[in-house]
Amino acid sequence: MNPVDQRERPNARGTATRQAILLAAERLFAERGIEATALRDIALAAGQKNNVAVQYHFGDRDGLVTAITAYRGERSERIRADMLADLLASQRQPKVRDLVRAYVLSVAGHLGGDDNHYLTFISRLLVERGGYLGLRGAVGASVVPAFLSLLTRLLPNHPREVLDERWLIVMTTTAHTLARYQIALRTGDLPAPLEDLLGDLIDLLAAGVSAPVSSVAGNRSR
Repeated sequence: MNPVDQRERPNARGTATRQAILLAAERLFAERGIEATALRDIALAAGQKNNVAVQYHFGDRDGLVTAITAYRGERSERIRADMLADLLASQRQPKVRDLVRAYVLSVAGHLGGDDNHYLTFISRLLVERGGYLGLRGAVGASVVPAFLSLLTRLLPNHPREVLDERWLIVMTTTAHTLARYQIALRTGDLPAPLEDLLGDLIDLLAAGVSAPVSSVAGNRSR
């Protein structure tokens, strides 16, 4: 056997094992919760006889969570970057709805595929760990801040602190709502065509972001 083949085969097996563990963890975390799922159950679901296979490949539970969000979040970030580039290249001024639409559709890309449980996973993660901690890794480090920078120019009378909070609501609401849509798609219980539901979600969130700032919120931001 070629020595190069001997070196490559273990690496290929290791990559396949790592991928199997990652997908099994995503599914079990989505079904049972992050903290409620035993790491040994993930190893068994991934077809591993070694109960410490998860620790070997990912270190600990947090390392596994980070790996899932990095693996899935890369696709969302790429979609957001492409849609943002299209908006900036357009001859017309972007609107708040354009930014919300770009974000929602980038996350909605995870609705398809029987082996994709990312939306329910992220929804669980938000409930258990909350706020920015739950979204860390699920959103990109560069594109979302660019969205917020555009938002402050489109809504100059809205304090930045208010827009930051409203955008967090956009992200969390999107995650929870799309997780519900994903479950409904799989059970055949979707109440309307998906395109219509996504359009309505985008309209609702865009209206919320653009809503006038109450005196309480405005005073709090000063």
